[in-house]
Amino acid sequence: MAMKNPTEPRFADAPLRLLITGGTGFIGTALCRALLAQGHDLTLLARQPHKVSELLGPNVRSIPNLRALDAATPLDVVINLAGEPIVGPRWTAARKAVLHASRRDLTASLVAWIAGAHSKPRLMISGSAIGYYGVQASSDASALAEDAPTQELFMSEICQAWEASAQAVGELGVTLALLRLGIVLGPCSTGQGALPKMLLPLRLGMNGVLGQGQQTVSWVHLADVLGAIAHLMRLPDAQAQGAFNLTAPESCSQREFMRLAAQALDRRWTLPLAAPSWILQTLLGEQASLLLQGQRVVPTRLLQTGYRFEFPQLRQALQDCVAR
Repeated sequence: MAMKNPTEPRFADAPLRLLITGGTGFIGTALCRALLAQGHDLTLLARQPHKVSELLGPNVRSIPNLRALDAATPLDVVINLAGEPIVGPRWTAARKAVLHASRRDLTASLVAWIAGAHSKPRLMISGSAIGYYGVQASSDASALAEDAPTQELFMSEICQAWEASAQAVGELGVTLALLRLGIVLGPCSTGQGALPKMLLPLRLGMNGVLGQGQQTVSWVHLADVLGAIAHLMRLPDAQAQGAFNLTAPESCSQREFMRLAAQALDRRWTLPLAAPSWILQTLLGEQASLLLQGQRVVPTRLLQTGYRFEFPQLRQALQDCVAR
């Protein structure tokens, strides 16, 4: 199959002034580079200014905290992608507090800065995740649109708190778009994102199936994350308001994901023992639910507002990520 060259996302017809958090992360770096290539003016909230220079060049403005940003600074758009990685150390009470604070508290401080700003941005795009919906049994074939209910689980509660901390910006007259992200697949050559870790078992000759492998994987290509952000920035305010599931239209079982990934890597699809659920639960505790339970999430509102996915099918998305 011929390699697809993604269409360059068009964020606006004229240069914009943006404040971005999480701009040195996996998604943020790709987003900032695309914005810079189109002449937009960026200010990054970053604890390590040298990292901003290394990744994006010396001409990108960085601030260590919001107190360093003058209230008279004019902004058109705020994009909030900051947050400690959810996958990592076990979810102890202390770890849960850190994960909450890195999302909820930072978002609340952004809203507070906007409240004191002399002029308000038109739009705030704030991150969230499909963990908002909790988990879904593999036997449940229903699709979760943006109006699906939440659950009393940590991953759902943290997303609810994250989104709630952003909601107050609406009272300031700022349009709020919430991005409920699925698993983001990007170029393997960067070593960033979830995909390199997901492919590691295949590279070691294993099949990478987790538990029974029937849990649903809702994913999205990095090119469509940037494309969807650009799409939201171009939409009229009334259409950009609210939550948007940022997943591809096609989801699949975790077993099928690994089978297609093996094909993309040109590796033989092997069938040795899968990783038993009890081992993952022993090693990861409550966090194992991220790997063993999934959600069948659909991008209803993105499609309704006219967004066309660059990578709607998993086979093509994986081939692109592996090739790059």
